[in-house]
Amino acid sequence: MHQRSDSYEYVLYIDEAGDDGLRKVKPIDENGSSEWLCIGAVLVRAEYELSTIQWIKDIRSNINAVQGPALHYRKLSPTKRRRACELLAEYPCRLFVVASNKKNMRGHRNYKAEARGSTQWFYNYCVRLLMERATDYCKRDSVKKFNEPRCVRVIFSTRGGHSYGQTKAYWEVLKNQAAGRSTFLNKREICYEVLRYGLVNHSPHYEVAGLQLADIVASAFYQAADARGPRWTTEPAQALQQRMAREGSRIADYGLVLQPSSVKKAELTDNQKLIFTHYGYQF
Repeated sequence: MHQRSDSYEYVLYIDEAGDDGLRKVKPIDENGSSEWLCIGAVLVRAEYELSTIQWIKDIRSNINAVQGPALHYRKLSPTKRRRACELLAEYPCRLFVVASNKKNMRGHRNYKAEARGSTQWFYNYCVRLLMERATDYCKRDSVKKFNEPRCVRVIFSTRGGHSYGQTKAYWEVLKNQAAGRSTFLNKREICYEVLRYGLVNHSPHYEVAGLQLADIVASAFYQAADARGPRWTTEPAQALQQRMAREGSRIADYGLVLQPSSVKKAELTDNQKLIFTHYGYQF
């Protein structure tokens, strides 16, 4: 892990559920990659960074999930999954999720990104959507509280095959595009006033309590969206509502982002729509 190079006011923990494979995608392809990729994040003030260790200890104790070095949502029973979400919703944090249904992206390639050497452009794009909203939240909150933008430390959960250097390189491309007003898909932009690359790193899930919290968020929403899966339920994800990030009073397209942005293009089943309608999407 890199040493911190700047002071920071916030910490953003990021994890994922599902995968970013596009060559073959379920349910179109029986043996394809997951239908959904969900990026989940937990944002806390820096003053609570160390408190996340105790939060995880308390959650594990409450649900009697104390074996092993870390909390893993996928290993929990249905009752424990819901309870973990209920407990997480009691802590001072804000939650962000990008849920991408990949059917419309099946077989798609981004030749410009590939020309720059990026092999994970789709993952980077989904993280971009999350970062646009999380950095916006940090900027607005810090300006309101301190009359100036203050930085966020970003910690990714380490996953095999991902280059986090590529992710930061993509952010630099976006930054240059924003400066030249040539940003493609420019509905929002990352707020670089609160972002320092020296404060962006990654760590194994079991080493950082905040990443285990992010795993709860990403996995709960993956479970809620994956209505074709054997353990489908929306209850854990709904239990997180109190802590979902809002733009004004709205969670849809801010705390919870559905991709593709055209809801008709997603072609979701009625059950898949439930978690999104719960959080304000209209189909």
